[in-house]
Amino acid sequence: MQERSSVAELAENLRRELDRYSPGGKLPSSRALVDRFRVSPVTVSRALAQLAAEGLVVTRPGAGAFRAPARPGAAPAGDTSWQEVALSAESAADLVPRSVDASGVLVSLAAPPPGVVEFNGGYLHPSLQPERAMAAALSRAGRRPGAWGRPPMEGLPELREWFARSIGGAITAAEVLITSGGQSALTTALRALAPPGAPVLVESPTYPGMLAIARAAGLRPVPVPVDADGVRPALLADAFRATGARVLVCQPLFQNPTGAVLAPERRGEVLRIAREAGAFVVEDDFVRRLVHEDAGPLPRPLAADDPDGVVVHVCSLTKATSPSFRVSALAARGPVLERLRAIQVVDTFFVPRPLQEAALELVGSPAWPRHLRTVAAELKVRRDAMTSALRLHLPEFALAHVPSGGYHLWPRLPDGTAEASLTAAALRAGVAITPGRPYFSAEPPAAHLRLSFAAVAGTGEIAEGVRRLSTAWTEVREQAGARG
Repeated sequence: MQERSSVAELAENLRRELDRYSPGGKLPSSRALVDRFRVSPVTVSRALAQLAAEGLVVTRPGAGAFRAPARPGAAPAGDTSWQEVALSAESAADLVPRSVDASGVLVSLAAPPPGVVEFNGGYLHPSLQPERAMAAALSRAGRRPGAWGRPPMEGLPELREWFARSIGGAITAAEVLITSGGQSALTTALRALAPPGAPVLVESPTYPGMLAIARAAGLRPVPVPVDADGVRPALLADAFRATGARVLVCQPLFQNPTGAVLAPERRGEVLRIAREAGAFVVEDDFVRRLVHEDAGPLPRPLAADDPDGVVVHVCSLTKATSPSFRVSALAARGPVLERLRAIQVVDTFFVPRPLQEAALELVGSPAWPRHLRTVAAELKVRRDAMTSALRLHLPEFALAHVPSGGYHLWPRLPDGTAEASLTAAALRAGVAITPGRPYFSAEPPAAHLRLSFAAVAGTGEIAEGVRRLSTAWTEVREQAGARG
């Protein structure tokens, strides 16, 4: 967060000073900017690159940076109102409108303003990312013979084999497809398994990005409640019977957002219920590699215990590395595999080979297990720090479950709390949080927050963020009392 803020501040300073220079005029040298603003050469380089991308400066290797020529006046605005009719007419032809609402996803993707504590992030803070190992892996990958050629459509055989071994059971490399991130894999799976207008069973609450995928594909998400032991089998069976659905999407391990782990006695029951309904289970195994140090042995993926091809398994390297390291896998058995493959080829052709080669280099290096051990230890420390801070400063926030994996907590707010008011007050206080409403496909039973402890710089920032959240909570209660 600090480096990103420094780049933004320097870019803004330089943007304000551009009027001092005529078009084509030379800006101070990078060394002069480093000395004047007391920032690193990397920060200067990134700030100038940002201004170049905006068309405000031109950089010339060996010569420096110059103010860009004046841009021509903006063209008159066109009339795009016709699109409302066109888009509405297209939706009216569908059984279910294919609206695309990215708001639930953007909450965890958009960077907060400088100085705001990022409790809404969905990825590891840069200090937890294996940046050196990834850079070294990418460098070695770029020198591999054929690294810049076209890869096999299904993915590199060695990488498919690695994913197959990590899933376990009888899964083979031939049953694995390499995809570009978990979001892409989920999109492919839902498109392959359910036609527009069909119901799809989802955990309640669940990941907003998956709900957005389903709705954009014209599917109807139907909620199945989750408790501390995962999805509830009796209600799952009722939902299959009532809807005729042929797909369940679930996260059996450290579910997002509750952190629940599907109980051992429910694992086989969920597969049996789905098999009797003639349905697929899309298993989103998104944070298996973000286990905490005190978790103990993990249950195997559902796919490892499924000989009948009920499970379509999704797993990724992204959460444990970097949001830009978008390498994941789809695993499935039977005829559905060919449909998954066909959709992926049509949509994306293939995952870039240099990225696949870099993934192989990374997971095969000694740095990979060291990184996972470091992250496991640090996530436990951060989880404990946030849990303690919430219980001390915000005891009204009920923590029914403290997970031993993943990167966030899911506190329930007191009855009657307006999530939107608290979210806005928190941002004014300097902390970005994620409201619970987008995680429910129907009316939520209570107000919640999702608080990430992985996207911040460390335990000091966690303590400060909870302090700011406490200030926001006091403001919201006082406003509610004044209205009452």
